Amino acid sequence: MSRLDPSAMRGMHAATIVPMRADFSIDEPALARHIAQVSNTPGIRGMLVNGHAGENFVLDAQEKQRVVEIARAESPHGCVICSGVNAEFSLQAAEDARRAEAAGADVLLLFPPNSFALGHDPAAALLHQQHVLGATRLPLLLYGAPIGAGAMAYGPGELKILAADPRVIGIKEGSWEVAAYEANRRLLKELRPDFIVMGSGDEHLLTSYIVGSDGSQVSLAAVAPRLCADFFAAAEAQDWAQARSLHERIYPLARAIYRDAPGGRATARLKACLQLLGQGEVPIVRPPQPPVTMVEYESLRTALAVSGLAV
Repeated sequence: MSRLDPSAMRGMHAATIVPMRADFSIDEPALARHIAQVSNTPGIRGMLVNGHAGENFVLDAQEKQRVVEIARAESPHGCVICSGVNAEFSLQAAEDARRAEAAGADVLLLFPPNSFALGHDPAAALLHQQHVLGATRLPLLLYGAPIGAGAMAYGPGELKILAADPRVIGIKEGSWEVAAYEANRRLLKELRPDFIVMGSGDEHLLTSYIVGSDGSQVSLAAVAPRLCADFFAAAEAQDWAQARSLHERIYPLARAIYRDAPGGRATARLKACLQLLGQGEVPIVRPPQPPVTMVEYESLRTALAVSGLAV
C-alpha cells in the first residue's frame, strides 16, 4: 500500500513479537510464520512491528529493517504494516524511519525517547518528531505512553503541538488509565475530528471502546488474534453484551501478561503464551530480560484456559 488511507487504521491491529534463537539472534523463519499466522486471521487489519512487544529497544537498525521486510512479505495484500521508531536520539530515529519506509512500512509509530521520562522540554518532543517527518514521506502515529512512565506521557499542551502537523494522523493511546484516555481522546478529537485515536490499554479495552475508539494496536492480538478481532467487531457493532462476554475471557489473560508483578515482563510472557499454544519454541528474550519463571508459566497456562484458548 503506497499511500495509506487513514480509515485503514480502524479495527484490530496486532503488535507482534520477534522469536529469538539461543544465541539471541532473530529466528527469521519463526518470525515469518508468526507474522503470517497473525496477519491472515480474519478481522486483523494490520500489524505493528518493532513495538515494545517486538523488543524494539534491543534491536539494531539492520534488524528492525529486516523485521519490516519480513512483515511486508508475509502479510496479505491490504494489511497495514506499521513500524515502531524507538531511538534515544533524533538522528537515529530518522535513520530508522528511512529504513522502515524502504522496507515497505505504510505508517510509523513514533515513541518518545525513554529519557523523556525524567522530564523534557516540549520543544524537544516537537524537534524529535520533525526529524522523523523530514526523513520519510510516511504518515505518523504518536505513542501515548502510560501515565506510570513519568514525563514520557505527553501532556495536553504537547499533544496539541504534536498533533497539529497534518502528517500526524493518529495516536496509539496507551495511557493505561481510563480518565487519561478519555481526556486525551476528547482533546484530540476537538482539535482534529478526523484524528485516529486507538485504544491500546489491553486491560481496559472494553472501557476504551465504550468511550470511543477508532481501533487498537495491542500485543494481546499476537497471542489471541481472532478473540481480539471479534472483541473490536462486537464493540463497533455496539453489541455490548457480546463485547462484555469477550472481555471476561480477555481480562484474565491481559492481567497475567501485563499487570502481575514484576512489571516489564510482557514480551517474555507473550512468547511463553505462544509456546504454550504450540506456536513457538523456548521463549527467549534478549538481556537484560530474564527467562520466564515456572510461576509465570502456571499463571499464563491458567489464564489461557479461562480465555478458551487451547493449551
